Amino acid sequence: MKVILLKNVPGTGNMGEVKDVSDGYARNFLFKKNLAKQATDDSLENLKASEAKKKKEMERDLKENQKKASKLDGENIELSAKVNDKGILYAAINQADIAVAVKKDLKTDIEADQILIAKPIKELGEHTVTIEFGHGLEAELNISVSEV
Repeated sequence: MKVILLKNVPGTGNMGEVKDVSDGYARNFLFKKNLAKQATDDSLENLKASEAKKKKEMERDLKENQKKASKLDGENIELSAKVNDKGILYAAINQADIAVAVKKDLKTDIEADQILIAKPIKELGEHTVTIEFGHGLEAELNISVSEV
């Protein structure tokens, strides 16, 4: 019997795959646990349509991320913070602070978890951070920290 897997099933296949399994395995295990549904002509057409839709969305996301990466790569962001008499910041600058500054200064939305900081930014001066966009795309952003 041909089935479409609704979830990943170890030893059988991954979600969205069409597999040929025994009737008993399909009826007694896969269908009862909602892990698969029978592959009819309609369900196969729906599967192809949803795969095409997912592919379009992925291509659109890739293009959008490429635009963001090229826009942000090499850009400079200026942040100011309070420092003590030794030139060390009272509070480290974190990913959320950088994401807010990018949105404000460069008019680009990024999530804080996309920003990679090698070590916490606790000193005045120039720092470089990497922004990951998925699909292997990255952008380097220069952060300039000055005293308030």
